[in-house]
Amino acid sequence: MPDIIRIDDPADPRIAAYRDIRERDLVGREGRFVAEGKVVLNVLFSAARFETESLLVLENRLAGLADLLPLVPHGVPVFVAAADVMDGIAGFHMHRGILAIGRRRRAQGIEEMLAALPDRALVVALAGIANHDNIGSIFRNAAAFGADAVVLDTTCCDPLYRKAIRVSVGAALKVPFGVADDLDGMVGRLADAGFDVLALSPRGAIDIGAVPPSARVALLLGSEGDGLPEALLARLKSVRIPMSPDFDSLNVAAASAVALHRLWRG
Repeated sequence: MPDIIRIDDPADPRIAAYRDIRERDLVGREGRFVAEGKVVLNVLFSAARFETESLLVLENRLAGLADLLPLVPHGVPVFVAAADVMDGIAGFHMHRGILAIGRRRRAQGIEEMLAALPDRALVVALAGIANHDNIGSIFRNAAAFGADAVVLDTTCCDPLYRKAIRVSVGAALKVPFGVADDLDGMVGRLADAGFDVLALSPRGAIDIGAVPPSARVALLLGSEGDGLPEALLARLKSVRIPMSPDFDSLNVAAASAVALHRLWRG
């Protein structure tokens, strides 16, 4: 069992990483990120893709973590605080009261990540997804439908933002991901690795349910509104989700769920 350490002062230096947590606050803090909630922490510990630095738990939530505490990695402290102290630490009311600080790993190169995937693989490729709710939901869908990895271009938001992790229900801590410098380079690396790149768009030429199966498939999703560039759609295999003729599109996260279900090998 981990060491349980009581914190009575919001200024205690041992919990400095948790102080004034906001969506933007951990960016640049020595590669840290915040994981929040029991389900997310369970994924953090069980997937073991990232190092855990510490936990901070509201004192009245500790008893409910009896099944989770044995999973806490050896040597990781569990700090416990009363509600007023935790609110003073975080800078706002922490109703969930279960937090952990994780550390990012060295960013894996796209080529390295794709080369390590199995001969039969499904990848989600994202371009311009700048909304944390959408990023989190897409990672959740990727995990649900067996995607082996997610690749993003640099215009996408960070999957390890606190809100993105929370919305993904921990999937952002489980599904491997890598970042490409630009969209064309990302598509090129996927093609070089033997992936059949399917560009999803309401204007797609092929019903996604009619796409012949292939060993390595990458589902490419663009931003809501602008979508994927026309020039890219013209040179890739473009696919669409059939829907009612008087409505032309879905939210990108909802579209990812429908498309991934169609491509799922389960």
